Amino acid sequence: MSLRIGTRGSALALAQTNKVAGILAGQGIEVEVVTITTEGDTATGVPLHAIGGQGVFVRALDDAILRGEIDAAVHSMKDIPAARPAGLTCCAVLERDSPADFLAHEGSLDTVRVVGSSSTRRRAQLLRDDPTLEVKQLRGNVDTRIRKLREGQYDAIVLAEAGLQRLGLTLSGEPLPTDRFVPSPNQGTIAVVCRDDPAVAGAFTALDHAPTRLDVEIERAVMEEVGGGCFTPQGIYCRDGNLIAEVLALDGSRWERIERRIATIDEARECGRALRRQAGGLIREAYAALGIKP
Repeated sequence: MSLRIGTRGSALALAQTNKVAGILAGQGIEVEVVTITTEGDTATGVPLHAIGGQGVFVRALDDAILRGEIDAAVHSMKDIPAARPAGLTCCAVLERDSPADFLAHEGSLDTVRVVGSSSTRRRAQLLRDDPTLEVKQLRGNVDTRIRKLREGQYDAIVLAEAGLQRLGLTLSGEPLPTDRFVPSPNQGTIAVVCRDDPAVAGAFTALDHAPTRLDVEIERAVMEEVGGGCFTPQGIYCRDGNLIAEVLALDGSRWERIERRIATIDEARECGRALRRQAGGLIREAYAALGIKP
């Protein structure tokens, strides 16, 4: 069997895709890796929410699958939007790597005053932890972000620890605790999307890790009920059924939070609806401040 697997061209995206390709090769499946450029890769001078959020990284690959140019695509699962086109399926969720954010800094932690991040969630959580920080926009691939840190444009930057691990990078700094800096839904997880064809989907069965899939499906169910996308600062993290979910004000000054043991997707949806009721004002406030129509 031979498969064409699409990916973004960044070093991290290629590392993730090559990991999947290596597993498939061990099963005797031939893989051709196809690199596809997305709007999120080219429009790096604007905040992510201004070009449609994390979904811009996925849309071009979805379209390529639906056009028959590739059979499947590998993604950081946190980039995959809640609303999905017909004709596609998530055929594999790999065992989760670290879900944590990593605060990278060259000097002493005490001297960190300017932090780089384009994420509304990370910005809000950083400001909640220390309102005296200045959080400045930072876009681009991992290499670009690290270069800007080393040039002194920022005292620290925030990256996903899993991404650093997949790239084999060791930076000075520390992972941020997931109870205070609750990760994005599905952070640290690699997913494979393919056309809804049993013959194609079946090739990825061995890559699917059932405990991780349940945790991330719980997170996605909460995310779908809360709404707000990447425009609203929200952290949603489940480990072995233990859920932490929160929505924050853009400046981190207020937040609503739920911690609960979740056993089913229905329970997750009920939890998401409850959090949306609690945090409705914060969500509307974020949309208004960012100029986004609900």
